Amino acid sequence: MIDIYLFDWGDTLMVDFPGVPGKMCDWEVVEAVDGAKEALSYLSHHAKVYIATGAADSSEADIVRAFERVGLSQYITGYFCQANLGVAKGTPEFLPAIIDQLGIPKEHIAMVGDSLVKDIQPALAAGIKPIWLCRDEQQIAPESVQIIGSLRALCF
Repeated sequence: MIDIYLFDWGDTLMVDFPGVPGKMCDWEVVEAVDGAKEALSYLSHHAKVYIATGAADSSEADIVRAFERVGLSQYITGYFCQANLGVAKGTPEFLPAIIDQLGIPKEHIAMVGDSLVKDIQPALAAGIKPIWLCRDEQQIAPESVQIIGSLRALCF
């Protein structure tokens, strides 16, 4: 049973518009990914939801403001980023540092993300359940990786 869901931020829960500079919380237009509200609402009734992001230029407060702008912050228990964790996403220490802070067995944690390299492979290496939001039906997932084409697939 999954008690904690870690979500990537950009292009997993909120649209990361290419070429738009600066912090997402300050962008003129911000947008939730299709199905994000439904998935987070559903999951937050059964588990805790956290953000695990590699946004190096945003503080935790900046990230919270971005999620508030799209009406998703109410479903999120907490935020892990380089600013408050002291470890950058993409390093081998990132997910283990989060697991240590959460203090629950890693078998009860899942990582949901859109990047095989930045989200799914690190989840496999850390021993947590990987859920790959993969919109490309041609992609083949490593064994033991759950693939979803939409966040709504998490509402089961």
